[in-house]
Amino acid sequence: MVDTDVLVVGAGPVGLTAAAELRRQGVRCRIIDRLPARLPYAKAVGVQPRTLEAWDRMGLVRAALEAAVPLRGQLTYADGVEQARFELRLPPEVPYAFAALPQYETERIIEEHLARFGTGVERGTELLGFTQDEGGVVSRIGTASGAREELRTRFLIGCDGAHSIVRKGLGLTFEGGAFPEEYMLADVEVDWSRPEGYGVRSLHHGADGRVDDALVCIPLPGDRRYRMSMLVPPELSAKSEQPARGETAHGLEGGRAPRLEHIQAVVDRLSPEPATVSALRWSSVFRISHRIVDRYAVGRVFVAGDAAHIHPPTGAQGMNTGIQDACNLAWKLALCLDGGAHPRLLDSYDAERRPVGEEVVGRTVRHATAGGVQAAKDDTTTVILREAQLLVAYPDSPLNATNGTGPGDADSPGPAPGERAPDCRGLTTSLATNPLRLYDLLRDRGHVLVLYADSADALTACRETAHAADRLTGGKLPAFVVAAGDAETAGASRVPGGANGGHLPVFRDTAGEFARLYGARGATAFLVRPDGYLAARLGRLAATGTESAPADALGRIFRL
Repeated sequence: MVDTDVLVVGAGPVGLTAAAELRRQGVRCRIIDRLPARLPYAKAVGVQPRTLEAWDRMGLVRAALEAAVPLRGQLTYADGVEQARFELRLPPEVPYAFAALPQYETERIIEEHLARFGTGVERGTELLGFTQDEGGVVSRIGTASGAREELRTRFLIGCDGAHSIVRKGLGLTFEGGAFPEEYMLADVEVDWSRPEGYGVRSLHHGADGRVDDALVCIPLPGDRRYRMSMLVPPELSAKSEQPARGETAHGLEGGRAPRLEHIQAVVDRLSPEPATVSALRWSSVFRISHRIVDRYAVGRVFVAGDAAHIHPPTGAQGMNTGIQDACNLAWKLALCLDGGAHPRLLDSYDAERRPVGEEVVGRTVRHATAGGVQAAKDDTTTVILREAQLLVAYPDSPLNATNGTGPGDADSPGPAPGERAPDCRGLTTSLATNPLRLYDLLRDRGHVLVLYADSADALTACRETAHAADRLTGGKLPAFVVAAGDAETAGASRVPGGANGGHLPVFRDTAGEFARLYGARGATAFLVRPDGYLAARLGRLAATGTESAPADALGRIFRL
């Protein structure tokens, strides 16, 4: 007997995302946080386009777009000389741009979204310890008032940060190192004339060519408001203070809050123009470590976000990577709890996400020591797409399936299984006056089978494939067809029974953007996961013998 299905420990952006995605998919969960209230700090502020895509799928992106400001690029100065401007431009089919949003606003938006499902954060409540067996996890939790509770759940997720109790309870290693430098963070306004939406990075080099002074400013919502980071002056330094044995020196530190004059002194030295800072909202000293766990899961207990990986803030990768951890894990737990998952589905969380964490840790350390994101050796387009997290992929995932056609074939460009399912525009139907985006059709859904047809025969093959998938999953897999924009494939078709009440919708690819971005031709099926990645790409479908192709693909995820 369990009290609830999942306990989420930690109500930062990662834990809130995990809880919201679990609740959206019908899973009972509780979420606790040891702090009595949300902290009003602009810690993590960069929101990547891939995160906005995830929020679109979850159904909360509108609130984020209303609260955030765009990040258009970065102005860089070296020893007072302006360098080449770094523009954050993305291909036109990418639906969202780079954004800046204070972490407390990110938490508010996700928490309000979570409340729509009747779940709130239990604040002032902390995890004291846990044990697990084959059937579940028993967690001991306590409140500031001294109340104690034992809670039995099917699963436990540790989203409790760099000093994670869950990680320590699992005995996971957290290998890596720490940067010797100490930094200041401050949320201030500044009266300079820098263009709106651009970050500022100003460096000074000593006689040996090394950086000996730095100022990095990220724009925030408000009038010329920035989150500034810089090296700590000697009077605020605590280099002699070492973390306790087994502890990690990472994140904000209490007791040594920089004052406005500390911030102004750095601005006086490094600002590209004379400027005065004011309206100090908060400030702190922080240190940076880079570490990653040896496993993301042990049995029924998982770690995500900073509990699993920490690294320099260069490129705003940390929070966004953690949110993707949560999205990846939540749908797998939901399917497992529904009884419809392949027995080894949960193993894919570590298999998919730990390589991503390792790459992010390594890349941000290189960028932090080599002059920032712009120092990467790849071409600018690749650098921007990678920082946007649009190139994150799971090429070696055990969930990937293909029937021998797809990317790598001269006839089939487009995304491979394990890669992001791109958005596309210009999908039309006689029931909608304006064209739709593909993401409009995927929003607030789980797995979706997206079929492509460019002829009447291909449309027949798609109908039969959808019918086979429907039988295999017991009517739990919604499907629709994207058809080439000619009269032969126009209209709608019918599939007996199924998740759509017998109706297989057909949307016309009027501008051919779906065919171009997905490399689709003939009859092709794409299985899109709840986290927006392709699980399968099945090409050259035929109207007969269609059962085996979807059976292999679906059998890697579902219990058939």
